[in-house]
Amino acid sequence: MQSVGLALEELLVTAQKQDCLTVGIYESAKLLNTDPDSVVLCILAADDVDDIALQIHFTLLQSFCCDSGLTILRVSGVERLQQLLGAVDANRNQEEHGDLHCILVTNPEADHCRLQEVGTYCQESRRLDQWVPELVLQER
Repeated sequence: MQSVGLALEELLVTAQKQDCLTVGIYESAKLLNTDPDSVVLCILAADDVDDIALQIHFTLLQSFCCDSGLTILRVSGVERLQQLLGAVDANRNQEEHGDLHCILVTNPEADHCRLQEVGTYCQESRRLDQWVPELVLQER
């Protein structure tokens, strides 16, 4: 499980460098509506499972991704995502950090070195009846 977490972290950093990330619930929904074929992975990130509005957004995104055959991964560890994607800045408040609750990895032609490892983890989880695989990112 830890190696999959590291693979996901490497995938996100690489995809960001290749400009192959769409970040934010609204931005992700727009891309899924206009060009779902460009999406290879949908990451839904939340540490607070009590946020009802966020859960409704996640349910809608999960439904769309399932209908479109897209791989979905639920992640906890939003602070780690902020560290990885450079969203943490001491001069910005929490609202300005950006919405990291939904991240799409795009461009199926790009060589995402760790995409296959993350995809395999998601497939294995689905075989074990975990339809939306979950992963915890460890803070460092």
